Amino acid sequence: QFQLVESGGGLVQSGGSLRLSCAASGIIFSRSDVAWYRQAPGKEREFVAGITGRSSANYADSVKGRFTISRDNAENTLYLQMNSLKPEDTAVYYCKAQFTPTVEATYVYWGQGTQVTVSS
Repeated sequence: QFQLVESGGGLVQSGGSLRLSCAASGIIFSRSDVAWYRQAPGKEREFVAGITGRSSANYADSVKGRFTISRDNAENTLYLQMNSLKPEDTAVYYCKAQFTPTVEATYVYWGQGTQVTVSS
């Protein structure tokens, strides 16, 4: 019923750029905290960037200054602009939305992931 769909991944050379998109449906996107995570081969899923309700953006130290997270509530879409890509950025990237209608309840939704591969 609730779905997040990532797109925009692909192959890029080191130093190049990609823009990931996450289209949301069936959820109250504008009222949800959103984030991007990634999982590299043989590693645990890690936080990349996020936006909370007060429009505050947070980034992992490894991507600060290179990645920019943004959202378009009118289009129900989350974006991740990735510049100056490095081989270590290679991973499957996942979008996440968290909706907390009450202090007692929270709902978390994940996309299926999109592959980003950065060649040296």
